[in-house]
Amino acid sequence: MDKTQRDTMIRVDQAGEYGATRIYAGQLAVMGDRAPHAADILHMAQQEEAHRARFDAMIVARGVRPTLLQPLWSAAGFALGAATALIGPEAAMACTAAIETEIERHYTQQLDELGDHDAELADTIREFRDDEREHRDAALAAGAERAPAYPLLFHAIRFGCRAAIRLSAKL
Repeated sequence: MDKTQRDTMIRVDQAGEYGATRIYAGQLAVMGDRAPHAADILHMAQQEEAHRARFDAMIVARGVRPTLLQPLWSAAGFALGAATALIGPEAAMACTAAIETEIERHYTQQLDELGDHDAELADTIREFRDDEREHRDAALAAGAERAPAYPLLFHAIRFGCRAAIRLSAKL
């Protein structure tokens, strides 16, 4: 695995963590701090912010170009978070379950590709993947599957997440 491939991983992962912070910001803007699961969402948002900060530091330290789509991910992430929160607390949790399911898959694939080429990056991705699994499990425990049209919502969000990964890798 060469430096360009590792740089692409960092760019994509930073964009994803940034998008996650925006999703949670949108959800909290709609639901406030007293809504069902607001404490869980706030906790997940804080973890995502810490993930983003670590990838931001890697971008600077390694001279990686961030995605050109960051302004789009900011608006789209906030809109997705707000829209799912407007549907209801279970839909907000369905959003988390879908995103984190896809990100767990993405991070696991990256770990397979990395092998032992970059221990720092692999350790970071492994740690964050485990956090994302916890977020997914918390969302499911909080009733994500009770959201209106859950299968449609879940798969549409996963599809959007996969598209964002591919676009961030290119741009």
